[in-house]
Amino acid sequence: QVQLVESGGGLVQAGDSLRLSCARSGRTFTSYAMGWFRQAPGKDREFVARIQWSSGRTSYADSVKGRFTISGDNARNTVFLQMNSLKPEDTAVYYCAADVGYSGAYYYQESRYYYWGQGTQVTVSS
Repeated sequence: QVQLVESGGGLVQAGDSLRLSCARSGRTFTSYAMGWFRQAPGKDREFVARIQWSSGRTSYADSVKGRFTISGDNARNTVFLQMNSLKPEDTAVYYCAADVGYSGAYYYQESRYYYWGQGTQVTVSS
């Protein structure tokens, strides 16, 4: 069984920073990339960021570009999301997800990712 476990969420004020972590455990699998998504109350889950292990290439949603940074270590089974200059509209449950190459969907689509964590709540007050 594969597990992705997010941590690092919390309640912060606008302008603050948070660092989310995602740890993988359980059965070994090969991931080609890891992504972060988020879901705000009453909204669909949306793409936030992605890191491709082979190239180190990162991709971001326009709404977080310049404020969030994804990083990680595939060998250590961890991925991080550094979130700076947080805004109230960043409030959401944040999920990490693993792309294991099963899907041909676009990198920003949920269906691209096979394994998902349970999420961690981030709340940004104004």
